[in-house]
Amino acid sequence: MARISNAERENVPARLQHLYDDMANYGPFASLVGAMAHRGPIFEHVFGMLTDLRKEGVLPRRYLELGLVAVSKLNACDYCVAHHTPFLTIEGVSPAGAEAILDYEDHPEFDTVDKLVVEYAIKVSNDFNRVRDSMFDRLREHFTEPQIVELTWRIALCGAFNRFNDVLQLEIEEEALAKIA
Repeated sequence: MARISNAERENVPARLQHLYDDMANYGPFASLVGAMAHRGPIFEHVFGMLTDLRKEGVLPRRYLELGLVAVSKLNACDYCVAHHTPFLTIEGVSPAGAEAILDYEDHPEFDTVDKLVVEYAIKVSNDFNRVRDSMFDRLREHFTEPQIVELTWRIALCGAFNRFNDVLQLEIEEEALAKIA
């Protein structure tokens, strides 16, 4: 059971209610939206940023979801794994492939870039102060600097989401559970 209630749309300032609606279209994140909606500045800036990034589409969705599922598996965040695995399957990774994402080196569904993204997600999450220039040389072969910035930010932010979701024990929505069943 969640440790806090969900703030409802009508409890959000009128000027931010469009974000509540936008996030309903982003995916089945009602628990997360309801939790963050308790604090207007967090709600506005985090979800405003996420919706803006999605609209711009600078980073291919497959690489974003590979990074998010990898960090969420590392942190054992059931909430994020449940929500992002279906997005990853839309991008062509099987549910079994998503489950085995951390075994990326010999992953039969991953190409060189997929493996690089997962490796980078692990480094950003577990070894962030020891990422070498050679990693960035490899990233630059496939990504622009804006894409590298977004990938790095989204991986780091997902780690924060993992902690936020788990410490508040946010409940996984039925719609999300149904997608992974």
